[in-house]
Amino acid sequence: MMQIGNYILDERQIQIVKEENNYVLVSAGAGSGKTLTILGKINYLVKEKNLRPEEILCISFTKAATESLKKKIKNTLNLEVPTYTFHKLSLEIIKEEFEIADDYLLEEVTTEFFEIDIFQSPYLLKLICKYFKESSKNLEKSYQQILERKKTDLQQLEKLCMLFIRLMKCNNYELKDFILFLSKIKRNLSYTQYKKEKIILTLILNIYLKYENYLKENKEIDFDDMLIKATKIVTEQGMNKEIKYIIIDEYQDTSFIRFNLIKEIINKTHAKLMVVGDDFQSIYRFTGCDVSLFIDFQKYFKEAKVMKLERTYRNSKELIQIAGKFIMKNKHQIKKELYSEKRLKKPIKILKYKNIKRIFLEIIKELSKKKEEKILILGRNNKDIYCLIDENIKINKDKIIIKNYENLDITYMTVHKSKGLESDNVIVINLENKITGFPSQIEEEKLTRLVTKAKDNYPYSEERRLFYVALTRTRNYVYLLVPEKNPSIFIEELTKLL
Repeated sequence: MMQIGNYILDERQIQIVKEENNYVLVSAGAGSGKTLTILGKINYLVKEKNLRPEEILCISFTKAATESLKKKIKNTLNLEVPTYTFHKLSLEIIKEEFEIADDYLLEEVTTEFFEIDIFQSPYLLKLICKYFKESSKNLEKSYQQILERKKTDLQQLEKLCMLFIRLMKCNNYELKDFILFLSKIKRNLSYTQYKKEKIILTLILNIYLKYENYLKENKEIDFDDMLIKATKIVTEQGMNKEIKYIIIDEYQDTSFIRFNLIKEIINKTHAKLMVVGDDFQSIYRFTGCDVSLFIDFQKYFKEAKVMKLERTYRNSKELIQIAGKFIMKNKHQIKKELYSEKRLKKPIKILKYKNIKRIFLEIIKELSKKKEEKILILGRNNKDIYCLIDENIKINKDKIIIKNYENLDITYMTVHKSKGLESDNVIVINLENKITGFPSQIEEEKLTRLVTKAKDNYPYSEERRLFYVALTRTRNYVYLLVPEKNPSIFIEELTKLL
């Protein structure tokens, strides 16, 4: 028996804790006790393998997750283990004073480019008018019409430009690679598609140059540059402290430049590595995360061992079986046979509506009679909640206050923000078959193929993983509110599994 705090580790968790392989990937199902397993591993390394706490390096992806892990290590094990975000780890390696660029800088630069800068260049104005098939006789007038009449299309182009630059930097591409991009599109496309992509690449190049010049002139550095710089320092100078074991949480969210940094640290320190995550919940591709680094772990670390945590302590057997069938439609994932000892009759409730507020209040009335008081409402987009707001249902920050049900703890957030969280019961909204519905049908331009290494061609692959995250946040029931007309294609698919 192995106990950590008040919890006893199960057989699979103990196997992982005691595993001696140099490289271990733990593929952990939703609610399967991965944090407990990490705590067990740290305890084992210190108590049984005689590692000093400072010889262990823990990494997670967000500041909140890192602080939470650090606190649990301290409170449960009474140990001080170095626990970092990649951001903080890079800063410590670089040891230089510089300004860190604002998270919104790229967005601001891109908006300024399309609203102001472009008017200074007849050449770029002509290109963008050509892209939107507007007259080139009076360029300024034509572009003004684009700003007014085709605002949504222009916003999509702006988003594509920003996404391309983010993916480009995350995957370690540089200015010189634009020549490569151009040669690739010239080889593989029809002339019409080539001309279209060439215009977009030209716009991206100009935004990229403006962005990089701003960083240079203001002596600022962004997150991606920080990782690249830290990796270079490790390659040339090594690490200034002894590291014997590296543990990375949420590894499904890693990117190529994050991976490079860890690989260099291992090369210099010969540290062992355990990564933990769930490829079923890889939902941050738009930030440069590359799920293939998780799925193909054994290609990058030849003698690696893949171990699985398949018992969920959060969801019922009935829910996890349906959610598992749904997510495993995409075969390009690590297969897991999730199971649970928890039983619950019909935990997934599909509720068709004509009036969403009426059915929502019926659910609230039903849940208010139960002992569970935490309710999580999930939407695909930030503004989805406004379909429920009126004089009786109000929102204060993320909290939902309902007349006559003020005692209930009701929170709204997007599914992206909910990852890692759980609630007594969950309500999912915006399950409509439309561009901004769930799944989102906003098509990423195929242009991003030039700056991504992963090949994930299954239809709505990331949206499918996002829906799986929504289904598995609940300890009890998940209520799916679906319009009678035009329901989400995911609901139609799920109905066949119930």
